[in-house]
Amino acid sequence: MRCLLLICSIPLFVLGQTPLLCTNDSLSKVEQEIARTYPFIEVQCNQFQFFGNESPNWMLLNRELSQMIESGKGKLNFYHIGGSHLQADIYSHDFRTFLQSNWPGLSGERGLVFPYNLAHTNNPSNYDFSSPNTWRGYRSVTQRSEDFDYGLSGAAITCSDSLVVINFKHLRTLVKPPFDRLRIYHNTGEFPYELNFGDQELLVTDVAHYPEMGYTEVRFSDHLDSLDLLFVKKINTPFALELFGFEFLNDLPGITYTAIGINGASLPTYLANTNFSRDLQLRPPDLFILSVGTNDAHCSYDAFDPLVYKANLEKLILQILESNPNCAILLTVPNDDYYMRKYPNRNTARQREVIFQLAAQYQMAVWDFYGIMGELGSSKTWKTAGLMQADYVHFTGTGYHLKGTLLIEAFKKNLSSLHNLRN
Repeated sequence: MRCLLLICSIPLFVLGQTPLLCTNDSLSKVEQEIARTYPFIEVQCNQFQFFGNESPNWMLLNRELSQMIESGKGKLNFYHIGGSHLQADIYSHDFRTFLQSNWPGLSGERGLVFPYNLAHTNNPSNYDFSSPNTWRGYRSVTQRSEDFDYGLSGAAITCSDSLVVINFKHLRTLVKPPFDRLRIYHNTGEFPYELNFGDQELLVTDVAHYPEMGYTEVRFSDHLDSLDLLFVKKINTPFALELFGFEFLNDLPGITYTAIGINGASLPTYLANTNFSRDLQLRPPDLFILSVGTNDAHCSYDAFDPLVYKANLEKLILQILESNPNCAILLTVPNDDYYMRKYPNRNTARQREVIFQLAAQYQMAVWDFYGIMGELGSSKTWKTAGLMQADYVHFTGTGYHLKGTLLIEAFKKNLSSLHNLRN
């Protein structure tokens, strides 16, 4: 079994800690079909790996999820952050669709979204923001404005107009959780605009401002699936409107799955977002998936420092656990890539070693997508098969959907096997 040999050859520096692996006969029908179609993919490695005999946070998550499925009651908050792979929200939306449609009556919430298209960058295809106003976009990767601090989304848009119109609607998606509460993340301190909701104004039952927390929460008397919002600037205010995201909430049971991605983001990007923890503590995570790393190691072998990478990853883990000490964390190993399109990136294997070490230390799980792909140089094979783009970093639409399917299958496998960890 190649993935067993591959993983055991990596020094974990943690005595007595070895990953618990699946075997070929545990493949689902979906995975068997993937193996037939793409024999170069190490499908037998498609699992969440644990190091040791127990993972308390994951046991708790599994128990809470099982209770929610059985009772049809309760809510869980899932977060997933990364770079451009997540900003596109293709494979992550496949996972969201599974989480919000697999169990009848558990539709969950859409969670936090950002109007990327108004910031003049690529927007997920499953929702749309429109506005007749002119916006200026900021991304925490390239623009660190001294006038505001980034929040959880790592992005912002600003507009100085006296009247600002924003519309939201779902697009091309099977899951459209309605909302009867809306959180608007905006300027911290005095908010320089009044709100109006057009025809939906009659449904507004309460508007609460939290100036020090940088958001306003609006409650509606009925569920909505779209938004028509007007911001009216207050008289004699010099401030521009700053928006950091919208959170669509409801009281329905199910999973809130928020995927956050910024093109080019690395671990230092999220660590430098001043209000990251503040925003996260408003809705503490039950599961946090960390898919940050491609941009940290997309460089020459000598330029990558595994110790710096480890320190940054551990800081983010601790920041997440500060918001909820019982949060289950899934660390994903970045995909194989080519540096400058011609050099197989040997840094990814070094990242995997760090990820395994931290997973063992904090008793968390790992999804080794690097191993699933086939390790070093495998992105070229994926490119030949039409699964990866010519930059040998990003996937094609087919490739992203395949990645989403693999993540879903690994998650389903974990649901049925996690209770065996203590045996």
